[in-house]
Amino acid sequence: MPVPRVAIVGRPNVGKSSLLNWLARRRVSVVDPTAGVTRDRVTFVIQAGERYVELVDTGGIGLYDTDQLEDQIERQIQVGIDEAQLLMFVVDGQQGITPMDREVARRLRPLKKPTMLVVNKCDSPRTDQEAPAFLELIDVPLVATSVIGHRHRSELLATLLEVLPPADPDEADCGQGMTADPELKLAMVGRRNVGKSTFINALAEDERVITSEVPGTTRDSIDVRFEMDGRSFVAIDTPGVRKRKSIATDIEFYGLVRSQRSIRRADVVLMFFDSQETISRVDKQLVESIVESHTPCVLVVNKWDLALKAEMTMARWSEYLITTFSMLRFAPVAFVTAETGHNARKLINLAQSVFKQAGERVSTGRLNRIVRAAVAANQPPRRKNRQPKIYYATQVDICPPTIVLKCNHPQLFSPSWTRYLLGVFREELPFREVPIKILMRARQQDEETTPALNERSETDSVESD
Repeated sequence: MPVPRVAIVGRPNVGKSSLLNWLARRRVSVVDPTAGVTRDRVTFVIQAGERYVELVDTGGIGLYDTDQLEDQIERQIQVGIDEAQLLMFVVDGQQGITPMDREVARRLRPLKKPTMLVVNKCDSPRTDQEAPAFLELIDVPLVATSVIGHRHRSELLATLLEVLPPADPDEADCGQGMTADPELKLAMVGRRNVGKSTFINALAEDERVITSEVPGTTRDSIDVRFEMDGRSFVAIDTPGVRKRKSIATDIEFYGLVRSQRSIRRADVVLMFFDSQETISRVDKQLVESIVESHTPCVLVVNKWDLALKAEMTMARWSEYLITTFSMLRFAPVAFVTAETGHNARKLINLAQSVFKQAGERVSTGRLNRIVRAAVAANQPPRRKNRQPKIYYATQVDICPPTIVLKCNHPQLFSPSWTRYLLGVFREELPFREVPIKILMRARQQDEETTPALNERSETDSVESD
């Protein structure tokens, strides 16, 4: 049996997402006073005592959804319940028993699954004393908690372990595997309705996240683990982004923040475009965030089956992207159809190749020979009647590859010459499709007396490979 799943269920606004974040000790699910923020199953693996469990946050049972996605939300809830080895029924200790709580209880009682009752929002001992009244709903072990007051977290975990079915012999290994870092974290970003969630479902070979024609269906960044060719990956589904002036609610604002955070924590960003739409201002804002983060990126044109019907060519779309995003002209372009999974495997292989490039290291000797040849072919122009000089170069970091150039004065090097050197690095080094950071650092001593790489001298000392 794999790591046991604990489905957190209940009516809307009882604090299910807050409870998940509290147990995980990190902000996994979006928390907002608006009912129905959670639509998809949001999961996170925690260690409870000596066991691992996968917490599954679900949408509110009985929710009326403004976008009429009740059926899809209900399907996600049912899958969470069906796959769970333990049900955590959450109620609001301040509001008392509601008709909707009774509906949830009627749904859970016939299942005969291990269940525990969590009376949340018990912020004082007085509400703790009133919590047993909820046993009228279902006769199962009860724990009163307060996320805001940080009350009874250890008691909650202890009860969870008591109610949970006995461990399988292989459970610990599965848990360590699920908490271990995956081969690759892939952030799927793009504006609304470009097919990010559909593509993730194709990778997971399951309806893991809700897909709909309704813009803004995905409200949270959702980590979905999947396997391909025996390797483990995490696909991060991000909310579709709107223009900043069109962001109307806190939910959309936090969705934008989550998208930007996902870009920063990903190993590779897959920037999605709709083959049937022109590039928008939102696309440009997202690309700016990618460029600022120096995260490796693949530009992904989705719905390519429709483009073929319109006789659009890959060459034309690639040229369109390069022209619009000159700062990412090095990034590879992929063409997929998320609905059928066409080219999904090729895209994941391409992402792995890009990530491998970002992790390459180059010896100082090779780097300095390349810099010397670049300077000899194109001397940096004099500025302020002074000659820019590079003393030596060295790679100091990976992901992204970061190269420090020790020089006399960084401000003497023009942006155009720095771009020239960046182009040389991209041609000569194994970083053709990834961002490269060049850092100019002034040398504090012997600025004028030490021979520089752009001066032909018999005393140049460069490490050999």
